Amino acid sequence: MTRILAIATQKGGVGKTSTAVNLGCRLAMDGANVLIVDLEPQAQAGSALGVNLVSEDDIRRSLGLALTDSLTKAGSRESLSKIAFDRDELVSEYEGGRLAVLASEESTMTAAQNAFVTRPYSDTPILRRRLLHEFAGEFDYILIDTPPAVSSLNAVGLAAADAVISLVNPEYPTIKGAMILKEAVQAVENLTAGECKPRFLGAFMNRSNPESAWTVEDLNILEMMITGGLYPYVTDIRRDRRISRAYFDGRPAVLQHPNQSCGKQYTDLLQEVLDRMDTPEAAWPIAQLPGDGEDDSDD
Repeated sequence: MTRILAIATQKGGVGKTSTAVNLGCRLAMDGANVLIVDLEPQAQAGSALGVNLVSEDDIRRSLGLALTDSLTKAGSRESLSKIAFDRDELVSEYEGGRLAVLASEESTMTAAQNAFVTRPYSDTPILRRRLLHEFAGEFDYILIDTPPAVSSLNAVGLAAADAVISLVNPEYPTIKGAMILKEAVQAVENLTAGECKPRFLGAFMNRSNPESAWTVEDLNILEMMITGGLYPYVTDIRRDRRISRAYFDGRPAVLQHPNQSCGKQYTDLLQEVLDRMDTPEAAWPIAQLPGDGEDDSDD
């Protein structure tokens, strides 16, 4: 059974793309067959995996074009299996599985977003209903990098997912984005008349400071995550220049630094996500404020 996980928030620039590609690569390194879906008009997930749609032939393989064709030319679009980019070479040195990406391109994805704006909400599940079902049985996991803000494409990504994780930075404005995202996830089942039922799996702290350097703002944000029902993960991803540098190399940090702190943090976060997918909320360990219990410390 293919599991579909969306990484989402309503606040831009918090690290969704880095999360999607690093978790996806970690899964593939461990032997899973993984597809990463780039729903961002800025096309960052594809770039982070070394795929940039520049030539006319490449742009014909853009996910945005496939989405638009599915809305306006039912039955005439290219099969997704023909437009996915194989990135197995990135995990070939491991006893890995398969890694592929459905890449984005700004003009075609923007056109797709505009097309969804004029369509009824009943078309929102199209990514799941008409497109991703083609990969049933071919991939173990599909990870969706969603665009920020309340948008038609964000709704498409949430409706396609079985589960959704969010993230915050140690900055007050990012909390609101995660809160709004949780509400949006919870509304999907009703808005799609029960067709789509994504499960909110909580939020983690990204680009965090070491606990020894926490400020009052850091503590307040963690407390707001706890009291706001964001189920903060015990694992956080520390601020690390190696993560952003890896973007320009087309090889995510978990591939370049699997045994260093940034790689280990993504490995630990992934395990928590997988555990939450298989357990009820009441069983989830959540991060605690320092001094509040056994889960005080962060690795």
